[in-house]
Amino acid sequence: MPITPTPPQAPSEERAVEDPALLRTFLLGLAEGMTASAESTDRIRADVVQIARAYGWEDVDVVVLPTIALVQTGRGESARVSLRSVQATFRFDQIAELAGLLRQARAAEIAPGEGIRRLNEIGAMPASRHWFLRTFGHALLTAGLALLLAPSWQAAVVGFGLGALIGVAKLMRSQTLLLVLPIIASFVCALIVFLLAPYVELGDPLRVLIAPLATFLPGALLTTGVRELAAGQMVAGTARLGAGLVQLALLAFGILSAGTLVGVGEDTYAPLEVTTTLPWWVAGVGLALYALGVYLHFAAPGRTYGWVLLALVVAYGAQQLGSFLLGPSISGFFGALVVAPLVLWIEDLRDGGVPSQMIFLPAFWILVPGAAGLVGVTEAVGAGAGVGDFSAAFITVMSIALGVLIGSALYRFVRRSAEELSEFHIDLPAVLAPSDEPVLSRIASATTTRASRRRRRDRE
Repeated sequence: MPITPTPPQAPSEERAVEDPALLRTFLLGLAEGMTASAESTDRIRADVVQIARAYGWEDVDVVVLPTIALVQTGRGESARVSLRSVQATFRFDQIAELAGLLRQARAAEIAPGEGIRRLNEIGAMPASRHWFLRTFGHALLTAGLALLLAPSWQAAVVGFGLGALIGVAKLMRSQTLLLVLPIIASFVCALIVFLLAPYVELGDPLRVLIAPLATFLPGALLTTGVRELAAGQMVAGTARLGAGLVQLALLAFGILSAGTLVGVGEDTYAPLEVTTTLPWWVAGVGLALYALGVYLHFAAPGRTYGWVLLALVVAYGAQQLGSFLLGPSISGFFGALVVAPLVLWIEDLRDGGVPSQMIFLPAFWILVPGAAGLVGVTEAVGAGAGVGDFSAAFITVMSIALGVLIGSALYRFVRRSAEELSEFHIDLPAVLAPSDEPVLSRIASATTTRASRRRRRDRE
């Protein structure tokens, strides 16, 4: 929805660089855009307050929830509050444009009125990829993820076909369809996989299902919710966790409904040991296909592909190492602990930096917190496994969230320490302070002065 500038308020003594009404609308639009970019509420609030101060306005308060944003300027009787609900979800090309606008706003390099115009343009941006390329990208994304989760060529082919089907459905603009699409997608995908399983060697059917449903999995939602709870954002964190659990329940309902219709037994939902005869380099092919699919489907800028692929390789490698050293239950912690500083470092690069959401989101699917939750819920209900599998899935989600939290904190600590160290200096005493006079001249002058004093004493 376009952002309409608020009519100017009457002049007041608290007016700073810009009209507070216009500035408030600009700040609210930035908060709305960052929320649509899946940014955490604590960071949105910190950024908006920082931008307000850059424009010379100190009396600003911000409240951000997952679907609503409020900005207040002024205090007492002069206080004014603007509110806006957030329903949109930005593509990667829109997130990149918003990141550029945020950099300008942090330095107060753009007028609020011009910033509002830019926000409206970003919200109305058409996708930079044709619908066929975006659908093909979703199919590649699914095939690559299938090679990582259920490593077999059969699973990759089935994943490619299901990914193309889901990719077309996701591009439809019907709001009614989008509301029920997770259930429909999980039901259709499960129905096809369960019908093919007796005739095609697919391995674990649930792992095959994860790949085409990856973009519906609430991994980022669950992890961000845990991070917000740890940061003291109780309302936002609880809301995200609740929404993520409901999303998992809807997906599991679609899978179980398809299984009931086909008549599969409880053993179909039981976890199977993952075995593969594929060579080791297939994982690299899967990561490359996955990164290319993300690049095409989410209309990411061209410069992001290499960074996304690097983060995916690091996340996958760290998770595999963590699984070998610590076990599969908390391997995601190690992967998140390593990839979080890398993502933040990439974002902070002055030339060619990439917004963290554009890398975190694909990395979350590699670390599979949402996949673990979906498998846990489905096994707990379908296979009668009770709460054991769901508890294991919950531990996986928590470990990844804590890894992101600790990794981010370590990066910020190291960065702050490095900045303080680079600015560290010791002021020399005045007698030792450097002088513009050459050293030899100062020595000769001092020697002459001492000789004059001795001659004066001798005469006396």
